Parts: sequence; C-alpha cells; structure tokens
Amino acid sequence: MSEKTPSRPLPETRNAGEKFWKAAAEGSLLVPKCTACARTFWHPRPRCPHCGSNRVDWIKGSGGGTVHTFTVVRQSGDPFFKTRVPYAVAMVELDEGPRMMTNVVDCPVDSVKIGMRVEVVFEAAGENLAIPMFRPAGSAK
Repeated sequence: MSEKTPSRPLPETRNAGEKFWKAAAEGSLLVPKCTACARTFWHPRPRCPHCGSNRVDWIKGSGGGTVHTFTVVRQSGDPFFKTRVPYAVAMVELDEGPRMMTNVVDCPVDSVKIGMRVEVVFEAAGENLAIPMFRPAGSAK
C-alpha cells in the first residue's frame, strides 16, 4: 500500500487577491499600488492601508527583493510541510517597497542571510495556481 502525498494548503484566491493569484499562475508578480498616494503595499486589499483610498491598482513587480528577516522551520505538524523540513520562511522586502512573507528556496537553509538578494520563482500548486517563492538572486537553474 503506497502513501498518498499530502496536498499543499492553498491560499484564498478570490476577492482582493484574485488578480495577484491569476498573475502568479502565469509567472508574474503583481504588487498593489495606491493611485491616490502612489504607495505600494502588501497584502492585497481593496483599500490603501496608508491613506484609505479605494483607488488601488496593480503594477508588475520586478521580481527582486532582499531578505529582511527569516526563520528556519525544522518541525511541522502539517502533513504537507512536514515533508519539506527544514525550510526557510522569510520576510522579503520587494524592490517596489512592501514586505512579503514567503519561502526562500533552492539553497541550503544555512545559506539564507539577512540582506541577501533574492528573485521570485513560482511553484506550481495545482490547476491555475502557483505560489511565489524566492531564491538567491542569480541562481537560475
């Protein structure tokens, strides 16, 4: 009897984040930007957290950023993530300004450093869904 591979917990893809997740599935990183105060922010929401305006648009992100802080997860009770330990969870400051919680992949967890330059990669997570993660900049496979 073979063991079934546990499935990944999936994000909510409707409402304010719908455009973000659709673009991610196509390999593009979008960032919300307020057209009233011209500031970017994260996470997707219908109103700007800086000025309260509902004039929120999306810009194409560069895909680059810097590790602001991180932690290494060495144990998990979740069946999916248990198969991936150890892994790095990081707060990445995007080149566009906001910080995004994500994973740093494609490198040993002991190599992740604060200030490290990273670039976005997308991990397929089912039909029409991809999860943005970051790897060390210039480490394209």
